[in-house]
Amino acid sequence: MTGIDRHALPPLAVDLDGTLIRTDLLHETSLLLLRQSPLSLLSLPSWLARGKAWMKQQIAERVEPDYSRLPYDPDLLAWLRQERAQGRRLVLCTASDARLARGVADHLQLFDEVMASDGQTNLSSENKAQALAGRFGEQGFDYAGNSSDDLPVWRRARAAVVVAARPPVARAAAEQGRVEREFPAPQATLRVWLKALRLHQWLKNLLVFLPLMGAFRFDGAVLVASVLAFFAYGLCASSVYILNDLMDLDSDRAHPRKRLRPFASGLISVPRGLVAMLLLLSGAVLLSLQLPAAFQLALCVYYALTLAYTFFLKQRVLVDCVTLGMLYTLRIIAGVAATGLQHSFWFLAFPLFLFLSLAFVKRYSELQAMISLGRTSAAGRGYLASDAPLVMAMGVASGFCAVLLLALYLNSEAVVQNYTHPQRLWLTLPVVLYWIGRMWMQAQRGHLSDDPVVFAVKDRYSLACAVLFGALLVVAH
Repeated sequence: MTGIDRHALPPLAVDLDGTLIRTDLLHETSLLLLRQSPLSLLSLPSWLARGKAWMKQQIAERVEPDYSRLPYDPDLLAWLRQERAQGRRLVLCTASDARLARGVADHLQLFDEVMASDGQTNLSSENKAQALAGRFGEQGFDYAGNSSDDLPVWRRARAAVVVAARPPVARAAAEQGRVEREFPAPQATLRVWLKALRLHQWLKNLLVFLPLMGAFRFDGAVLVASVLAFFAYGLCASSVYILNDLMDLDSDRAHPRKRLRPFASGLISVPRGLVAMLLLLSGAVLLSLQLPAAFQLALCVYYALTLAYTFFLKQRVLVDCVTLGMLYTLRIIAGVAATGLQHSFWFLAFPLFLFLSLAFVKRYSELQAMISLGRTSAAGRGYLASDAPLVMAMGVASGFCAVLLLALYLNSEAVVQNYTHPQRLWLTLPVVLYWIGRMWMQAQRGHLSDDPVVFAVKDRYSLACAVLFGALLVVAH
């Protein structure tokens, strides 16, 4: 458009939810309200009875997102800055509440005017079309939108800017009139969904096989029960990971790596995440019904504890690490419940302290990353940068306690009964001791990612330790 007077072009009205940002502020603020004031959700029906605009206003008065970390569409934002620099008038026109819309506008310093829902009128679809036509006249504005709700607006606009729209919406916009520009939607591919499910974290659920390995029992019924338990815990864990990500959107966006997660980056919407969470949880329940009632109880306790961790315990210093250690141990208890195999107290105490050490590794590596960015506190956590040495001390101590508990287990009657050469199992002690020491050494050097499981499956030394440990079980049997 070289040579065209940009001031002569009509104003460009820009939608917010799903257009300027790859999320919906109603969804985001509802999740924030659930996290910060769960009892307030009981008021939602009465708020909604007075209209959607009123409900949005009530939520916005109670919670606000961090506007600087919302997943803005970078291509659209760059184009809007270019249009503004060339003199075009930009209007933020959204169905979100005015308080939130002004927060976005104040952060971006890009818009000349804000039009939004005001507690009385929900500025969406026909209401938005009427408001814009009344403000700028029929065909007196261009409009950037993304959904079928924007079709009535495009009908009354001079031109359409189609952003991240589904193909049917894009076609309908083109049929209605002139499309000035299109910005394609980022695709939630299978790889993106697998990342959201965190399938690599299913490795933790291999712990349900530990009772089977400890007793060295691999007969059909026991093996099938362990496999069912593995998949039940996998589906349940993935549903929790999705919920955890949805509740942690703000803090994840403040993290150097977690900000790229599918929900934090806006690649997968909140509603789709909620549907996936319910489907995964339903699958876990169906699988658990094929196993003993004791396993179902263990799964329920695991899910309840993960919910408590997500909503309350995650922000509690030290309590979060103890909870993570308990969640690991619950997987082993579930394996015992699924198979009916009996083990000594030391068998369960060993992994509790081992995984408590790994939980501290996770927090320590997060603190290391935070310190490297010059921050003094962790977003969404209760830890300070100055806590790092103490976290490391407690983590190393927990790891060494785990080795002591493993020694006590190896000296128990259960090991003598299940293994022909139990004395050979004592060679596992230096293997575990070396591995724990290596994990902490790598964390201290800044080589460990914030997830020790991800690091371990990629680390050849960790894999060698796992193979050696398994070989010692075989030769001891």
